Amino acid sequence: MRKFLSAKALIGLALVLTVVAVAILAPFFIAPERATQMVMSARLQPPSLAYPLGTDQLGRDLLARVMLGAQTSLMIAVLAVGMSIVLGLPLGIISGYFGGRIDNVLMRIIDALLSFPALLLALTISAVLGPNLQNTIIAIGIAFTPFLARIVRGEALRVVQMPYVEAARAAGTRDVQMILRHILPNIMPALIVQATISLAFAVLAEAALSFLGLGTQPPMASWGLMIQASRQFLDLAPWTALVPGAALAITILGLNLLGDVLRDVLDPRVR
Repeated sequence: MRKFLSAKALIGLALVLTVVAVAILAPFFIAPERATQMVMSARLQPPSLAYPLGTDQLGRDLLARVMLGAQTSLMIAVLAVGMSIVLGLPLGIISGYFGGRIDNVLMRIIDALLSFPALLLALTISAVLGPNLQNTIIAIGIAFTPFLARIVRGEALRVVQMPYVEAARAAGTRDVQMILRHILPNIMPALIVQATISLAFAVLAEAALSFLGLGTQPPMASWGLMIQASRQFLDLAPWTALVPGAALAITILGLNLLGDVLRDVLDPRVR
């Protein structure tokens, strides 16, 4: 409990809750059309009362765009990590529980996917499928599946060797019941930690794909798109890059801090 109330935990939780609150409450505090409304007479305006975070090269309100960008980033990250859990969790459990040839075949496939850096794999999948919101989610979800499957397999191998699992097996418990009652509940802490950390990487991956033109497409608000569009105006209007960059950094920092704290609290091996 003390670890969860540590300064690192409170900072991480505060940052994550702030970003989530901004994403959820954005439509209630700003008019969504402000993020796409172009006012050419207000191009590259510095922060002011009218535009608290300034405007971009098309005269769009950066405050509105960064708030709606939080919606885009978190939605893609949550859906992509959810997809990786749906794919990786059964693969890891089946591989770790049954072992033998099933484990060898599945892990060789996972090893082949792990031979590619996650971002490169996501970039390749997005390039093949085409750049849009749905394909970005699919690309990031598939890219993160091997990491999650590996961790789940390792936890399943550890749990399978526990005395209570051997006792349940000796009592004639069926495989499905064994997995649902004994394996799955005991690997959930590791799964929660990995999912939290994966959210940070998913936010970064979405920004990277959007920056390269293979992720979210205009006119949707995306932090990666905002940074990409601001490159040629860095000397004239640095806030156009600093605002989305700061939002991205704060989100990733908060998720990583929260993931570290959850690992310390939920993983008995670090207590």
